[in-house]
Amino acid sequence: MASPKSCRIHPTAIISPEAELADDIVIGPYTVIEGKVRIGSGCVLRPHVHLCGPLTMGKNNQVFSGAVLGERPQHLHYHDEETSVEIGDDNIFREGVTVHRGTAQSHLTKIGNSNFFMANSHVGHDCRVGSRCVLANGALVGGHCLIEDNVFLSGNTAVHQFCRVGRLAFLGGVSATTMDIPPFVIQQRINTVMGVNIIGMRRAGMTHEQIHAIRRAYHIMYKQRKLTPVALAEIEKELGTIDTVAEFISFIRSSKRGVSRAHHNEQGEAA
Repeated sequence: MASPKSCRIHPTAIISPEAELADDIVIGPYTVIEGKVRIGSGCVLRPHVHLCGPLTMGKNNQVFSGAVLGERPQHLHYHDEETSVEIGDDNIFREGVTVHRGTAQSHLTKIGNSNFFMANSHVGHDCRVGSRCVLANGALVGGHCLIEDNVFLSGNTAVHQFCRVGRLAFLGGVSATTMDIPPFVIQQRINTVMGVNIIGMRRAGMTHEQIHAIRRAYHIMYKQRKLTPVALAEIEKELGTIDTVAEFISFIRSSKRGVSRAHHNEQGEAA
């Protein structure tokens, strides 16, 4: 554990003797660090934060008031096995965010780098969250989910347990998914596909060719109303050499929960 003289630790904070703290972190009033917690350089913990070990946090993370990271999972069959949370660098956890440690099934909840968890968002046990994702206020991710890079979950959304959300996918506000969401797809309501995340793809630096190919793949998959294997075979034949399309095809073919085929048509109804 770093010396209190080198860290800026408020005198009301409670720090476990098992904790390992970088020399330049800031810990606010009434924060509790419990158990085996390792915190990297440049991290700032605002007042009333609660960190529960085993938990590892990288560099330059900001944790705001009322956030609870690493608490035991909300799982009826968890029996105090030593599981953990791993957090990368440059993440922001705003007020009231909760991230639960893993269960004995995978023993780990893991979060990448440069994610933004807005107020009262939740990441359940055994999840994997990639990098540069945004979980807006009240976004909920159930246990065992995989959230790939650059995903945007809007306010008051819900991702059912065991779901996957592909890279650069977008879930619209007050919506939910019980199925996997393919990369680059916008989904809203309950399991209803709305379109392609063109703005997100442009911001991520994708080329015109890559974006156009995904738009064409989307048209074949969702607007021509073909059976999924038939649609994927046609997409692969026409566009399979383009990397983003290959990613789109691979994700759908590997899905265990399936992907939604309900499409929001021009009349504003799900088809």
